[in-house]
Amino acid sequence: MSLFEQGPLLSGGGAGFFAAARVVYLGTVGPGQEPHVVPISPVLDLDRVIFASEYATVHVRNIRENARVSLTVDEYHEDWDQLRAVMVFGVAQIVESGFEWERMRNLLYEKYPQYPEQSPIEEGSTVMLDVRIDRIVTWGI
Repeated sequence: MSLFEQGPLLSGGGAGFFAAARVVYLGTVGPGQEPHVVPISPVLDLDRVIFASEYATVHVRNIRENARVSLTVDEYHEDWDQLRAVMVFGVAQIVESGFEWERMRNLLYEKYPQYPEQSPIEEGSTVMLDVRIDRIVTWGI
């Protein structure tokens, strides 16, 4: 197996590695094409990545202008033969309310039980983001 594997879907070991991650890094592009990277707490839902955000964040503003995003999770080791990572590329959709918004919140509450008490996801102040995966790159997986 080569160091880098590319494909259209997240499956097998790459899916398990990504799904288990507690923190993933979201990359968006802002006005003037400047990159913006922030940590998020997502859940993998088949071929979609779901996460929550407040309305007024820079990454939500960027996604409203350019829905193309990247998501990266990695595991560092001093022995570089053990480095592992998954990078996902896709298009983000903002969901502001409704049944799908509630379903997405429930998935996040299931993975991160601290959400309800420490950072409640509430309709009207929180948007859900749904990234449709169209390409992945993995290494060490």
